[in-house]
Amino acid sequence: MVAIRELGNRICIMGPSNSGKSTLADAIARKSQMQAIHLDVLHYLPGTDWQPRPFADFQSLHDAFIMHDRWVIDGNYSRLLPQRMERATGFILLDVSSALSLFRYIRRCLLTSKRAGVVEGGKDSVKWSMLKHIAVTTPKNRKRYAELLHMIVLPKVYLASARQIEECYWEWGLKR
Repeated sequence: MVAIRELGNRICIMGPSNSGKSTLADAIARKSQMQAIHLDVLHYLPGTDWQPRPFADFQSLHDAFIMHDRWVIDGNYSRLLPQRMERATGFILLDVSSALSLFRYIRRCLLTSKRAGVVEGGKDSVKWSMLKHIAVTTPKNRKRYAELLHMIVLPKVYLASARQIEECYWEWGLKR
């Protein structure tokens, strides 16, 4: 596996919903003294039940953040991926199963525990649209993610299961 330092000072993490992107981003940021940014926090309005910002506002926040020197950013939002990848020095792709993503989504909605990447004042509630996204759309995205991973020339890490993610935490000395 690539050493964490080989990923550089601007790391992009992508993968399915509820795969652990935000938790990993926070752990890497703490270990490497970088700023973590969760794209969901930029995309959704605080204090809402996942109401998106106007796209131009989201894009402005995104583009301003990626101009910083040291960051780890998690989220997909492929419309903004080109400018993000232009600045990135390393890339991580998480690829947990859809079943695990569904389980994690339902668990986070039913439990009120604090978690990484939550929108300030936001409310998690089980939504049919999100269940459908995880069960139907995400499997289709796997092919696109695999093609993206193949094309990326940056130092990269592919973690294809929850077990590989745990091994990564251990190898890099990360703490949740």
